[in-house]
Amino acid sequence: MEQQQLWVEPVGSIIVARLRGVLSTELLLECQQRVLELVQETGHARVLYDTLELIAPDIDLVLLQQKLETEKHASLGAITPRTAILVPNTRIAYLSRIAFGQFGEERYTVVYNDMGRALKWLEEPDGRSV
Repeated sequence: MEQQQLWVEPVGSIIVARLRGVLSTELLLECQQRVLELVQETGHARVLYDTLELIAPDIDLVLLQQKLETEKHASLGAITPRTAILVPNTRIAYLSRIAFGQFGEERYTVVYNDMGRALKWLEEPDGRSV
């Protein structure tokens, strides 16, 4: 049985995007499309990317995610997304900061191996660190 590489679903008021294995351009684009659709459908702009089982992607994919994040912010208008990236190691943490960091630390956080802490940060009304 093949394990699913991408899972994107709303869980309460948070959209959870779980990425596993080797990331491809197609998988990244599908993930972004599904996240955007759910943000627009639900009105929930808090997104958790669970990358605990992701193999570190090439820099081209990191830069593509950076571009997609810029486009996401522009397309959502008045909705201001907040993003937590759950990471297993410093390499993926560093790549995540490149991909998501252009909007400032109040809009995103990188959390090492602690789902509870990531969820708590997303639930904070003003993005304070936990």
